[in-house]
Amino acid sequence: MKIIYSMICLGVLLVACQEKPDTSADDVFKKNSETALKVMLSWEDESPDYSVYADSAMMANTYFGAEKAFSEKNSDEVKQSDKAMLARYDFKLLSNPPEFLPGVNADTKKPDGSVRYYGAWEVTLPATDSTEAKSGVLKIYESFDFNEDGKIYYHQGYGDFSGLFSYLND
Repeated sequence: MKIIYSMICLGVLLVACQEKPDTSADDVFKKNSETALKVMLSWEDESPDYSVYADSAMMANTYFGAEKAFSEKNSDEVKQSDKAMLARYDFKLLSNPPEFLPGVNADTKKPDGSVRYYGAWEVTLPATDSTEAKSGVLKIYESFDFNEDGKIYYHQGYGDFSGLFSYLND
């Protein structure tokens, strides 16, 4: 009987001494995922929220023929370009809520709070007096990297933007 009690006590002691798992990376990822969703929904609502971006946030210019590799996300040039894009086309997120995946640090291979997204958007060129509305689906990969303050400092998106806009405007 002493052996059984000793084994139970030893088992309780081993369980009690185990470290609790560190969920901080998971918590940061969840918080950052909410910010990424906010970006997408504000784009869909045609009211981009630039407040979630760091002052020095960069956006990769991944489209065909881009003259610059990066643009400052909070620049007047980008805001005007976004405004013109939203005035011309309607965007609808096809997977709402989207499924986000955690990113990892390239050097450590450990979760770093960044957010990855694979999904699809329906983009529509609205009808005019002389043309019918025309829509296409853009499959896209996006990533959002965050600073310590929870602001996006790097944003990139890959999809066949040129092909889609060529189709819509043909």
